Amino acid sequence: MTTDAVNTRIWSDARAEIHQVVVGPMDNNVYVLRCRRSGDAVLIDAANEHDVLLELAKNLGVRQVLETHGHWDHIQAVTQMRDAGYSVGITSEDASMLPSYDEILGDEEVIQVGDLRLHTIHTPGHTPGSMCFSIEGAPVLFSGDTLFPGGPGNTTFEGGDFNTIIESLEQRLFRPLAADTLVLPGHGDHTTIGTEAPHLDEWVDRGW
Repeated sequence: MTTDAVNTRIWSDARAEIHQVVVGPMDNNVYVLRCRRSGDAVLIDAANEHDVLLELAKNLGVRQVLETHGHWDHIQAVTQMRDAGYSVGITSEDASMLPSYDEILGDEEVIQVGDLRLHTIHTPGHTPGSMCFSIEGAPVLFSGDTLFPGGPGNTTFEGGDFNTIIESLEQRLFRPLAADTLVLPGHGDHTTIGTEAPHLDEWVDRGW
């Protein structure tokens, strides 16, 4: 598989572009956010197929890897990315799930990506340390496994909690984010905040 930058680009505006590849047996979405002016970029979730991700990172100017959470299917390429010189960041709550890491990501931090400002949003529930990332000034959210089309991420794994993820969705995503915000999840299709938010009560009633 080759990672031609034009073919992997899924979104762009005057300042930023987002690239996506799908890797591994769980069809994980891996994203690269790139500043168009500076060429600086970050990769979100070093999930699998490290050869593909290393080529993508090299082609797009990636300097850092950000993990949305520590589940095994999102971290299979972490070791190889670190060995290649890329810094890996993860929340303190999920850090022990990784084979290794470099930086701890806190809630409501700002990660500078060239001219872009990427905001961290701690959204526990799928895992205790699940993290989403939003782009300042652009309607885009990288939701990891916290929010998918049709509902929240699975909370039946160790460390998951349904009530917690519902609170995260309501308080950290649905209330503050605009309805037209594009949601880029860790697996599957994209959606928007406006599409998903009206169904929160339905998800609570069904219990998953």
